[in-house]
Formats: sequence, C-alpha cells, structure tokens
Amino acid sequence: MILLDENTKCLVQGITGKQGSFHTEQMLKYNTCIEAGVTPGKGGQEFLGVPIFNSIEETVEETDVNSSIIFVPAKFAKDAAFESIRHLDLVVIISEHIPVHDSLEIMAYAKQMDTTVIGPNTPGVISPGVGKLGIMPTHIFDEGNVGVISRSGTLTYEIASELTRAGIGQSTCVGIGGDPVIGTNYIDILKRFDADDGTDAVVLIGEIGGNAEEKAAEFIKNEMTKPVVSYIAGRTAPPGKRMGHAGAIIQGNTGTVASKTEALNSAGVEVAKMPSEIVDLLKKEI
Repeated sequence: MILLDENTKCLVQGITGKQGSFHTEQMLKYNTCIEAGVTPGKGGQEFLGVPIFNSIEETVEETDVNSSIIFVPAKFAKDAAFESIRHLDLVVIISEHIPVHDSLEIMAYAKQMDTTVIGPNTPGVISPGVGKLGIMPTHIFDEGNVGVISRSGTLTYEIASELTRAGIGQSTCVGIGGDPVIGTNYIDILKRFDADDGTDAVVLIGEIGGNAEEKAAEFIKNEMTKPVVSYIAGRTAPPGKRMGHAGAIIQGNTGTVASKTEALNSAGVEVAKMPSEIVDLLKKEI
C-alpha cells in the first residue's frame, strides 16, 4: 500500500458541512483513523466522537495528526490547503471548481514545503482493509496486490469493481484528480507503486487531453520494473470537445486516445479498448 497506511492519522477540514460530515461517517465506518475535524468557530464540539478544532495549528498541538482531507467550498479551499500544507505530510483535496490560479499557488507552496497533495477534484485514496481518505464506495474494493491510478473517479469505481469480481484485489487506488493543475501525477504514483512490496502490477486509467499519460509512458519505458496495463477513456470524443474534466481537452493531434495508446504500447503497456478487458490483460501479467 502507498500514501495511506496504519500510521496515517487524519483530520477533516469542513467536517461539519454536508459533504464533510457524510464522508467522515463513511471513513470512520471503514476504520480510517480520523483523529480530528477542523471548522472555524466550531472548536470544542464533537462529531461522532471526533473532536473539532478551530484551526489546524490548534489541532497539531493537541493531536498527532499527519494528514488532512479537505471538503471546504472552492472559494475557501486555497486557505484551507495552505494551512494543511504548512503543518502536515499528506493533503487530499476533494473540493471541485477551485480556480486554476489558486491551484497553481497551492502546488507551488506544497513543493516548497515538501508536502504530498492529492487532487483537487479527486475521489481520494483507498487502501482496502486499512482505510480511505476520500468519497469512494468501499464495497467495490478488496485487499490485494494491484495498484490503480486514475484521473476519473467513475472509471476507478468501474475498473476496481471488475477487478474485485474477478478475484483480483487492490493494494491502493489513487484518484489523482481531473483538473489541469493537480498535485501528485501519474509518475509520482508509479514511483511509489514500483517501490511498494505490496504491489505486483499497476492499472493506469487515463483519458483524453493533456500529455500526462505520454509522460507516464516514458517513465514506464525507462524506469518502471513492474507490469502496467491501461485503459484510456474518450475514444469517441470529437476533437476540441471538453469531456467532463477540465483537463480532458484535445488540441490538434496531441492528447488523443491514439497518441496516448501509441506511447503506452511503445513502453510495453497493453491498452484495453473497454474497461472490461483490463482483467484479462492483468491476468497475463500476474
């Protein structure tokens, strides 16, 4: 497993909001170690036995949290992220619609502070049997040795469900986020999976737009020691059309399914035409 293990102690920013409270309850049910919540003005209260603090500074003085998950509205997300990055090792930003210039500032600060940021606009991270920092439905995941990385939450669920039904469990599943500016990218996660004793193979789920998959293919070709299989969404998307994610825009001949498939194939990665084919491709590798 990567990112999330038995030493991860999390706080929830925006724990008293509708999304924050609902998903905190789900994370607790999955035995995730949620040690605190932060909502300015609500300090001293509790939610399902989790103490609430007014600030992260206060929280780190009173508890031993080392990570956070952010559910605050987009306009407050930058301030929330900066506060987390200043004090913690891992920050998962669930919030959507964060302005690009805010995301750029968040990532620059995270790099300066050497903090790992997942997201924004991510379903989060799950290590089956250990916990989740995110919004994914837990019943479709199972413990195992296949790592999953994706830009799309929905496709993560679909492919994880296919794997579980086929008896192939997952070590960790990571949604890196669908925005043009994100914290942790495919290569960052591939490096972690390659070094992880609990991961034997990786599923890389991509989509049209940008060149992140092509860059990942270059890394796989030159440095990755474990097998990787892939699926690229957006096969039928017309050029120039935005498909769901802000990052999924094709420009010219770059960012297409064909260009990404070609790059991955040249790195020895088989690319499924449909999500349902991933299981058969994996079985050849493990």
